[in-house]
Formats: sequence, C-alpha cells, structure tokens
Amino acid sequence: MANLTRLESDNLRRLEEMRAAFDKLRAERIRAEGEVERLTWELEEARGLAKAELGTDDDAEIGRLIETALAENAKLIAEFGDALRDVETRLRQLGDER
Repeated sequence: MANLTRLESDNLRRLEEMRAAFDKLRAERIRAEGEVERLTWELEEARGLAKAELGTDDDAEIGRLIETALAENAKLIAEFGDALRDVETRLRQLGDER
C-alpha cells in the first residue's frame, strides 16, 4: 500500500507540473490569437491604404511600382545633375567673357 501512496504522490506532483505547463501554453495561445487578430486587422488596413493610394494591393504589382519609381528617380537625378553642370558651364563661360 505504501508503494501506491508514493506512486499517487508522484503522479499528483507530475500533474501539478503539467498543469503549470498547460496554463502557460493556454495563456500563450490566447496571446497568439490576439496577435493574429491584431495583425490581420493591420494587414487589411494596409491593403485598403495601398488600394486607395496605389490602385492595387497586390504585392508583386506594388514591387513593380516601386522599381519603376526608383528607376524614374534615378533618371531625374541624372537629368538634374546634367542641368546643374550645364548651368555651371554657362556661368564659367559668362565669367570668361568679362
């Protein structure tokens, strides 16, 4: 009978340890579900904003729009640099004429 009591005691101790682990996992699940809900809402908000501002919420299409804008910016920067060099050249020429 003493062995059963010790076995029961060990089982109770193990159950208490498992209860703590179970409670921790349950709390983590609840937190994760809340996080998923929040992130889902944020994603829908971002998709709506992208659709309103860019006309699409497709990731690939937005990537292409960004690449196009970056290429256009690089082109405009190069053109601006050319224009500045032209102005500098003309200013030097005017200074040389005096």
